Amino acid sequence: MSLFGTGVRRICAVVAASTAAEMAKQVRVALRETRTVELRLDWLRNDSERTRFLRWFKRRGSGTSCFLATCRRREAGGRFDGGMDRELYWLIQAREAGCQWCDLEVETLRRLPDQSVREYAVPRRVLLSVHDFERTPALHKSVSTPTGGAADAVKIAAEARTIADSMRLLKLARRSRNFVAVPMGEVGLPARILALREGSALAYAPVAEATAPGQVSLQEMKHLYRAHALTGRTRVYGVIGDPVGHSLSPLLHNTGFIARRLDAVYLPFLVHRLADFLAAVPEFGIHGFSVTLPHKQTILKHLNECEPLAAEIGAVNTVVVRGDGSLYGCNTDYVGVLRALEKKFRIRGSRVLIFGAGGSARAAAFALARGGAVVGICARREKAAKELARAVGGEVVPHRALRTELFDAILNSTPIGMYPRDGISPLGPNELHCRLVMDLIYRPERTQLLKIAARKGIATVSGIDMFLAQGIAQWEIWTEKRAPEALMWRAVRTALRAEGKPRSS
Repeated sequence: MSLFGTGVRRICAVVAASTAAEMAKQVRVALRETRTVELRLDWLRNDSERTRFLRWFKRRGSGTSCFLATCRRREAGGRFDGGMDRELYWLIQAREAGCQWCDLEVETLRRLPDQSVREYAVPRRVLLSVHDFERTPALHKSVSTPTGGAADAVKIAAEARTIADSMRLLKLARRSRNFVAVPMGEVGLPARILALREGSALAYAPVAEATAPGQVSLQEMKHLYRAHALTGRTRVYGVIGDPVGHSLSPLLHNTGFIARRLDAVYLPFLVHRLADFLAAVPEFGIHGFSVTLPHKQTILKHLNECEPLAAEIGAVNTVVVRGDGSLYGCNTDYVGVLRALEKKFRIRGSRVLIFGAGGSARAAAFALARGGAVVGICARREKAAKELARAVGGEVVPHRALRTELFDAILNSTPIGMYPRDGISPLGPNELHCRLVMDLIYRPERTQLLKIAARKGIATVSGIDMFLAQGIAQWEIWTEKRAPEALMWRAVRTALRAEGKPRSS
């Protein structure tokens, strides 16, 4: 059993704020979700706030909860400006206030007499931590606590530049006792969520502001990804892309898994190189994955088999990992486009312009052409535009022609205007001469392009409709069950609408 307990107690809520009042507020929030809490004393803006907070903490008492005190100095990646002696002073104060654990950097331990903190009245249990914010260092096959009882557990937090880096930390967690594995950075995020499954004693999640790169919130860690409940039997799915941080696919798919009580989890994989991800598929136990830009076309050469329609389109957005490890590709973007547009206007006989020529554009072009539309392709890459137009029997439309050409509908399939760079539009007002504009981007729900179209009195279609339709189709392919569509739609739309509300100052 872990030194920190079992189940949800292994999720460690990170409390970090500049004032004692805000720290106290975060502690109350944290304890509603878990009984293990890290107190980042180094985030408090001065010694007065640290004193004020620890007085409050001592009055409330720790009860049956487990509290870890951290006062990390700047040289070790924290925010504390004081020296080693002041760091130890505040850890001693934390013990007097009721903290059972302290997190001590290896840099501090090495400078202590006999490299031991046991002579100081710091919290009784010591988590010795090693941080590398640049890379994942070379690692031994296993980690054990220092001899002589200098620490009770060891933590290694390292930046994962590749998925292989994060896998090395997970393997270390499998082979070590009383060890905490923390892959940092967006690339390391999936491994961070799976760390408890692999044997890490803790997984960290902030109550409010992230305190390290690649963190997910406490709410997401516990309720969306259910990190504490994942086991070796849990089926892993995910989305691969670059970028991928904007994706609401984890919310969509995990909502479905939870509603249907399936032992499965869906994770976001930032993938720069496909080979890096594909090598990790068996290691992570991945059973299927969504593919987004820029990998929808390049994934084709890595597949063992592909459905005929996806092969004809030349783009795949859904991959099934079969029992023997082979990869089967298909395309649900095609269905998503049709479902989103056929409710809005008559496709047969219409003239539709697609702006872009990537994987999503290819699915849209084939869907519209098969639906009887005359398809025009306008793209920055002239060669790609010509190839796609030829494949669907359409036409290439030069960008300059958009000022005068008329269309029934215009679809944007480029990422221009996608969160977080959502204040720009791929097309201007004088380039929208049509009855309807659809943006395949779904975050934000109302892109700058759609706002411009609406101001001109043009009907608009958000990419959310396509996103939901293609995602639900994926979910049903993987699970072979009927998706809880209403719940999945509600979860995504609620998230988008909350994002669109003005933030209070």
